[in-house]
Amino acid sequence: MRPKKRRRIIAGAVSALVILLYTWGFWLEKINYSIKSNKINDNIKIIFISDLHDCIYGKGQSGLMNEIENENPDIVLFGGDVIDHMGGFDDALNIMKLVSEKYPCGYAAGNHEMMRDDYDEFFVKVSEIGVPVLHGKYSEINVRNQKIRVYGVIDPYEYGDKATQIDECYDTLDDGYYNILLAHQPEQCEELLRPDENIPTFDLVLSGHAHGGQWRLPVILEQGLYAPNQGVFPYRTTGVFEYKNSSQIVSRGLARPLRMIFIPRIFNRPELSVITLTKGENQ
Repeated sequence: MRPKKRRRIIAGAVSALVILLYTWGFWLEKINYSIKSNKINDNIKIIFISDLHDCIYGKGQSGLMNEIENENPDIVLFGGDVIDHMGGFDDALNIMKLVSEKYPCGYAAGNHEMMRDDYDEFFVKVSEIGVPVLHGKYSEINVRNQKIRVYGVIDPYEYGDKATQIDECYDTLDDGYYNILLAHQPEQCEELLRPDENIPTFDLVLSGHAHGGQWRLPVILEQGLYAPNQGVFPYRTTGVFEYKNSSQIVSRGLARPLRMIFIPRIFNRPELSVITLTKGENQ
């Protein structure tokens, strides 16, 4: 084979691989999780949306809404970074409004909301469309006579006066409920669960932020190459983590390459988390 032809073939193969890896980051993937608890008598399905970064899935967010409706959830929860640190927030509000019209829901912010000057305006708009903003507060949800409370905190270690939010959550925590905490930063989970205090704590923590470690190689580099606040070779970017009678789910999030053009996702499709709470002994 002539050298020029060989170079053209190699260049074509490399280009095709780059295009494939780039477009991989556009294809939404639903990931199913099953969490057992002796507080649950009948299956409860939760959709968890994290790290949307105001990305668009179909006209008017129809693609994302269709995926949600196909799962027929009981509850839809929004983790942090539903908007980006710059730009608008209409697309995030659009899907939140569509969801709030059909399902019980709740929301807690992430670091990107807090990087904006207009985050208070965004929180007001979220509340106005009917999505509870859960910063140190809870929303009580009844699903087939099963009592659920969903709490939320903004990063309690970075945002000064917001640090009291986790204390406010514990002040109203009732172990007679199945208690869920929306906490954006996954690496903070163990500290938020307060394992040394020997007190009732949250049954489930839902986090995002780490974007699946950005560049993943299944089995070899399952948690990815890099994550904010965890650095290179992070340890908690995707999947389920267990702590005594509590569980944490870390979503890879829904940010697409146009929001991450300089660090595209590799073997790391955007994730829509589908969580089923089932009856059984805590895992």
